[in-house]
Amino acid sequence: MPPPSSSAHDGGHPPHQRHPEPRAAAGGPFGTVPAPPRGRVRDLPPAHTVLICVALPGLVVSAEHGQLNGHGLEGFYRSGRRLLARCRLRVAGREPLAVQARMLAADPGRFVGTVRASPAAGPDPDVVVERVRHADGTERITLHSSSSRPLRLPVEIALGTDLADLGAVALGGAGPELPASVHDAGLRWSGPQGDATVTADPPPADALASAGLLRWELELPPGGTRSVELRVRTAGAGPARAVGHAATSPLARAHARSDDSRAAPLLRTSVEDLQALLLRDPAHPADLHLAAGAPWRCGLAPAEALAAARMALPLGTRLAAGTLRTLARTQVRAAGPRSGMIPGPRRDAGPHLPPGCTGTEATLLFPALLAEAWRWGLPEQETAELLPAAEACLRWLRTTVADGCYVPDPQPGGPVRAETQAHAHRAALLGADLLDAYDRPGGAALRQWAGELRGVFREDFWIEDRGGGRPASARAPDGRPVPYLGGAAAHLLDTGLLGSGALAPGLLDKVRTEQLARLLGSPALDSGWGLRSLGTKEAAYNPFGHRGGAVRVEETALAVAGLVAAGYDREAGSLLLGTLAAAEAFGYRLPEMYAGEQRTEGAAPLPHPAACRPAATAAAAGVLLLTTLAGIRPDVPAGTVTLCPARGVPLGEIGLTGLRVAGAPFSVRVSRLGVALVEEAADGLQLGR
Repeated sequence: MPPPSSSAHDGGHPPHQRHPEPRAAAGGPFGTVPAPPRGRVRDLPPAHTVLICVALPGLVVSAEHGQLNGHGLEGFYRSGRRLLARCRLRVAGREPLAVQARMLAADPGRFVGTVRASPAAGPDPDVVVERVRHADGTERITLHSSSSRPLRLPVEIALGTDLADLGAVALGGAGPELPASVHDAGLRWSGPQGDATVTADPPPADALASAGLLRWELELPPGGTRSVELRVRTAGAGPARAVGHAATSPLARAHARSDDSRAAPLLRTSVEDLQALLLRDPAHPADLHLAAGAPWRCGLAPAEALAAARMALPLGTRLAAGTLRTLARTQVRAAGPRSGMIPGPRRDAGPHLPPGCTGTEATLLFPALLAEAWRWGLPEQETAELLPAAEACLRWLRTTVADGCYVPDPQPGGPVRAETQAHAHRAALLGADLLDAYDRPGGAALRQWAGELRGVFREDFWIEDRGGGRPASARAPDGRPVPYLGGAAAHLLDTGLLGSGALAPGLLDKVRTEQLARLLGSPALDSGWGLRSLGTKEAAYNPFGHRGGAVRVEETALAVAGLVAAGYDREAGSLLLGTLAAAEAFGYRLPEMYAGEQRTEGAAPLPHPAACRPAATAAAAGVLLLTTLAGIRPDVPAGTVTLCPARGVPLGEIGLTGLRVAGAPFSVRVSRLGVALVEEAADGLQLGR
């Protein structure tokens, strides 16, 4: 974990939420991991070797051996509280020998072990122990006998918990285990933090509270099976029903078919992970948004929630609408320089820049997401209801740049970051488009400012050199360019969707866009697994640096989408295929980041030990990577959808079904020749040119 920022917070968040991205959750009650006290550095428990079952507000973290020993983050959690830390199984006096652990989906996980229960079996195990563990607090333990004789097996489960908060567990501050009492068909623990119960079906033959033990004598006939089910709950509560269960999920169940067999599991897993990370606004339960990621950031992080909802627009507009409504209620309304801002904490920006403000990013993403969601089919009434909040964001933008063309970050007095100017430029153009459509004033002024920004940006942010030049990452407060090159430059290619399938103009001209495409495809930035957050030739490069050299999946997906839109299919294809290779190595559940070491034959990408997995932006990036190949550009208010597929056809033929445009199913197929065909669409939606 990078050291926490000591700078003041932005956007109205309390000081305890100062944190470096991507570790602590901003807002929300689910699993916030606070920064350690100043002057102290504490390692987080490793997250890359554990299996994380997620169906928020439920979460269960398990080691690969399947036993819960209370080590590190292990345990069942609900709303950020560890209800059960220890669940150790013994069969016939021995712990099962672990043979396999794997995720069946975002939830559940399956653990298989073996026991040699009969000496007559020789060296071969004769009992298979299967444990299927769910994030809702349920675990089913099944014993399968392959013995030719009946078996009578003593089974005992040792249980314990500290009822600790996830943040305290992560920072090593969890207390000792609490004493248990016998309760119903199981055990109960109580403390100042609350209470928890574990009940069993069938009920145990014996329950020993002092040792936290439940015991059974199970009889297995030859080839027979017996099961025990544990249910972990808070007292009086039912199962932790997932917010994103199929009946209420705002996300379409999209599917892919392709000549490249990796496309289908990547899209399926990405959608599952997004559904697992859905949360409700407690005061407005109809509004859903995404948590940033598990296990560290199971709460609302405004910038990440908006970015993920934008990349997930091909799955429908309901997630975007819920996210926008939730964040509109947090908007600063009091008069002053922050009026109209979406609050957000500062986050670490790597070795070359001071911490940035996620509130600035969220405020600029808000009108852009609303404008694009409207193009994808967000109903007119919902768009109109959210328009005042978007107008407030755009007024904040114009006020912020009243004394110049640039948006400082953090402000006032911070550096002028290239990616922030890209966010601001896109917000101005897409916001102006939306304002004009609703006959609201201000669109012309925003377009004029955006044009002025393009002019000065191309001069102030371009560093000439013998290799053709490069964009500066930022300009210091004294005007000096900050010359390092990293994956954040991909934001300069992210332009946004206007009417009739057109894309907004970018900050760079054609010649400099071509040079940036070459740089993004160079070995210094393209690791073979995706786009590095800092080039290998830059000072302070660190392949594990979360903004200093690690591959960030969101930036890679934005680079691929921007390169395809600009016509640089070779560079886009290399980044896409590298990310697909990484996805395969990670079982198609992409972490938010992984090491930026150069890919070599036969190697696998190195996991980052503190990365969230699943993560909202990484899962949404999987959706963006695949839908980019079809180049879907809807303009639902005009009744059209335009297809601009990737010309290089890096995955061969690909078909995408179950997407949503105009609130209706949408399916598209791109042939091996790069010809796109709409196979299913809403009535009245015409193919644009």
